[in-house]
Amino acid sequence: MSFGGSELQRPKRWDKPFSDTMTDEDIARLMSVPPFSEIDESQFRASTSLTDILKNDTRLVPCEPGDIVIRKGDWGSSAFFILSGRMRVEIEPPETSMPASVLGRREIKRKNVFEALAQLWKNHRSPEFRSVARAEAGGTGVASRGAGDRTRVYLEDVGTVLDQYRTATIDSGQFFGEIAALGRTPRVATVFSEGEGELLEIRWQGLRDIMRRDVALRMYIEQMFRERALSSFLRTSSMFSHLSDDQMDELCAAAEFETFGQYDSAQTNRTDDIQSEPIVAQEGHYPNGVILIRSGVARLSQKFHNGHKTVGYLTPGQTFGYEEIAEGGKPLRLSLRAIGYLAVVIVPAPVVETLVVQGRKSSSKPLLLDDGRPMQSADAETAGLQVDNDLLEFVVEGRFIQGTASMVIDLDRCTRCDDCVRACATAHDNNPRFIRHGPIHENYMVANACMHCEDPVCMIECPTGAIHRNQLQGNVIINDQTCIGCSRCANNCPYDSIRMVEIRDGQGNLQIDSRNQPIVQATKCDLCVDQIGGPACQRACPHDALQRIDLRSLVSLREMVNR
Repeated sequence: MSFGGSELQRPKRWDKPFSDTMTDEDIARLMSVPPFSEIDESQFRASTSLTDILKNDTRLVPCEPGDIVIRKGDWGSSAFFILSGRMRVEIEPPETSMPASVLGRREIKRKNVFEALAQLWKNHRSPEFRSVARAEAGGTGVASRGAGDRTRVYLEDVGTVLDQYRTATIDSGQFFGEIAALGRTPRVATVFSEGEGELLEIRWQGLRDIMRRDVALRMYIEQMFRERALSSFLRTSSMFSHLSDDQMDELCAAAEFETFGQYDSAQTNRTDDIQSEPIVAQEGHYPNGVILIRSGVARLSQKFHNGHKTVGYLTPGQTFGYEEIAEGGKPLRLSLRAIGYLAVVIVPAPVVETLVVQGRKSSSKPLLLDDGRPMQSADAETAGLQVDNDLLEFVVEGRFIQGTASMVIDLDRCTRCDDCVRACATAHDNNPRFIRHGPIHENYMVANACMHCEDPVCMIECPTGAIHRNQLQGNVIINDQTCIGCSRCANNCPYDSIRMVEIRDGQGNLQIDSRNQPIVQATKCDLCVDQIGGPACQRACPHDALQRIDLRSLVSLREMVNR
């Protein structure tokens, strides 16, 4: 049978390798170093041999003194193995943590009342103004060197940093960054190079494939997560926060790790077929344990006629299955499905019954959610929300459930006056940070303004960390001083919320580089992080048509609809 059309080469996994500079000599050197020299190559498929993985999913990264390899709070999709040299990792307590300026981030200073009013007449007339003295921000102790993929932020005085902040040593032959890369979680610590050295950076895909074939490496990675992060993660849930250290050790020992779906760093992969989503737990089956969402988003669905309908969703930190276990092991009322890539921690039912259910019964205290409400079954949680099912499907299918501060406009109230855009421009030196258009469902539009996602994939490939999450407010912001205009954040954003703009000086002239080409930088909504009253767009709307909504919460969605 002929389908007609043009003949194309089917895309293959390694059409675009991690690095174009890996040679056969580099691979041979890696294969002579533990743990790679100890891996049984016969366990790998011919199509994804260990040699192929090392050649296509890794790259060599030279380090100089002070190079910041990863920053606390950043997102990453790769892990690192130290081939030579020594790394330093910042350790707590947090009150002595490195300030934002030392890490190449933007220090936030809120404007006072007079500064806010002065914006009305002091703003620059030219659009996208940037200070030409940006390189003179000096005194921060941080700078950048290299170009393109090799651009790196570094500490100018490593000795002073080592004297002022508590650090621990990571020597050659050790991995770091693997937990965040595999779990789709922010980096938990800052790591920088103490001196000259060399790292092997490996994409999560390559690390995953090696772990599948090499039991020893898989056990090592899981053990590191248990030791470094599992206890802290479990204690974020009110279900386990009351447990003693001994009980938490028992809980951690019993916990299991599972992943579902396809890990896709910057695509939404929209689908209208709920049946294509992997089932994590199925309605009508008995619960094996309490499921905690570690990263990603899960859909709550229920049988409806001959299919299923969405009744809610779960985001990182939320749980599933406790109510049925607490009621003596009743069948699950809802199904849990993975939307995209989902990582979960499963605490077996017998452990939950012993440490949580029986403990709660003896104390006669109800189990509370993080907002103080009594925990109840997932269907009871969603039953009274009165959100139109089509609207809920729109939010889920569009992946807007990532948004912690999505701009939602009620088009029945909106008069298209553009006061929101003008207010945004006033608050940002006459540079509006969003465009008033986006996907529409009936009378609701989700504007193409940064949603400050729960899982901000825009951060993943930024070489300098210019786009980052503010550690106090949690807003995703861009530091103009360290943005090099590589466009990776804009390309990775699935919501078209980041724009690349040509920047100008105070006279309105384009700023150009040594090749006489205009310099571009990324720009996006920062939730008016330096403004007294918060987002100017929302405050300026005369008809209350625009709201900033946490679409991770069905309660927020209900309140918006039922105004």
